[in-house]
Amino acid sequence: MLVLSKVGFKRDRWILKNLNLIFEEGGVYGVIGRSGAGKTTLLKVISGLLDVTEGSVVFDGNRLIGPTEKLIPGYDDIQLVNQDFALDVYHTVEENVREKILSRHKEDQQVLIDEFLTLVELDHLRNRKAIELSGGEQQRLALARALACEPKVLLLDEPFVHLDQRLRWKVLKYLKRLNASMDTTIVLVSHDGAEMMGFVEEIIYLSQGELKRVAKAKEFYYAPESQKEAELLGMINKIEKNGEELLFRPNEFLIDEMGDIELIHVQSIDTGLVYLNYFETQNGEQIMLSSKNAMDDVNRITLSKRI
Repeated sequence: MLVLSKVGFKRDRWILKNLNLIFEEGGVYGVIGRSGAGKTTLLKVISGLLDVTEGSVVFDGNRLIGPTEKLIPGYDDIQLVNQDFALDVYHTVEENVREKILSRHKEDQQVLIDEFLTLVELDHLRNRKAIELSGGEQQRLALARALACEPKVLLLDEPFVHLDQRLRWKVLKYLKRLNASMDTTIVLVSHDGAEMMGFVEEIIYLSQGELKRVAKAKEFYYAPESQKEAELLGMINKIEKNGEELLFRPNEFLIDEMGDIELIHVQSIDTGLVYLNYFETQNGEQIMLSSKNAMDDVNRITLSKRI
């Protein structure tokens, strides 16, 4: 278990303020918030790469310390993959992974190297120096290095931003399997709401360094407390009905000829997976509804909230 108690971090201003969080062993968490909310700083504090200004971080009953108290910052059991990559750029791809697992027997080292370079599709580049890789390839190498350590806690800061969709889902599938088999705690920061919803169990919402909400992913998605919060996980519709502001996701509706929301169809766009149907209400509000088929002949709906 990883416990943050009244954690604050300050440079010229407070970046994190009075955070109290518990990450259970084997949990999969998402951290969301706008730019500057403190998401990346939170991961660096947890990983031991930054000293907390106040409060404490405790992992498995032991207080974690930062770089001012520890000669080599960080912990083997807590691995962070972020936008810095932290590679040895003049070493080869294979050497970069190997140096993270030097305590293993040589035979085991090679098995792990082969497994994770294959996973991130860098096997064909194993003899190339890291500095010669593209940004996306460096990101994949950083992920392979972290996974090879078989950490108890894996911290991922926008880890898929340079990956194409096919490789992204391949890695996500592996991470789910790792979580299930090894009880690895995973904490993911991502700007992609769909990616977050398909992977995490709980969502942590930060705003200006403060903890605003912790909730189950489905609850957070379908029962947002504000439009600002809802937009962090994707498209949200807002209409006014009987003097009340209603927020609903594009799939929270029923086509109903007797429905109480009258619509004017604007256009339907086929994305290949679903149609995105754009409408105006009688009040001129713009909304979007998703469906398997085009909704160009629909003029009334009823809201059908999932929660």
